[in-house]
Amino acid sequence: MDARDVSLTAVFASLYAIMVVVQSSFFRPSAYSPIQLRVADCLIPLSILFGWPVVAGVTIGGFMANMYYIGDVYPWLGIYDVVLGPVANLIAASLIFALRKQRLLACITGAFPIGLIVGGYLWLLPEFFLRPDIFGLSLPIWAAVIISITMSSLIALAVIGYILVRILGRPAVIQPLKSRGLKVVE
Repeated sequence: MDARDVSLTAVFASLYAIMVVVQSSFFRPSAYSPIQLRVADCLIPLSILFGWPVVAGVTIGGFMANMYYIGDVYPWLGIYDVVLGPVANLIAASLIFALRKQRLLACITGAFPIGLIVGGYLWLLPEFFLRPDIFGLSLPIWAAVIISITMSSLIALAVIGYILVRILGRPAVIQPLKSRGLKVVE
């Protein structure tokens, strides 16, 4: 890793953390709740274009954002979120990077580790002591939460993130960045 990679990692870590903090400051349940759409997750697919600095950045950014809110609402859940949330980002971003030749498939696939890992511990929140219904089905609490988080991750990664990759991946956008020294994965 050279200075540019470290700088890009810092940019993505900061951007991810800031996006989560701002979103949760104005719309708390949308970033930290059983039914969430964490908009910052749209940065994860950018590992397709910028590689390992994005993988590291969204992992560190997830850690920073979750540390900011540790113990704020559910102190007993904080340690899980601080450790497992960034692990989910790391796995999702690494998977997307590995599958980068098939961009849409990569973005879709990246949503599943987040849904399984984050949904795997979020069902412990008190809001889930009621039996949730998804598509009219009365599911076990853990299954409903995993499905809910996976669906929201699909929106963030496979819709918003994929659109972002398509826009930033255009030659008219990427060539000026490359000409100024930004490393782009080919």
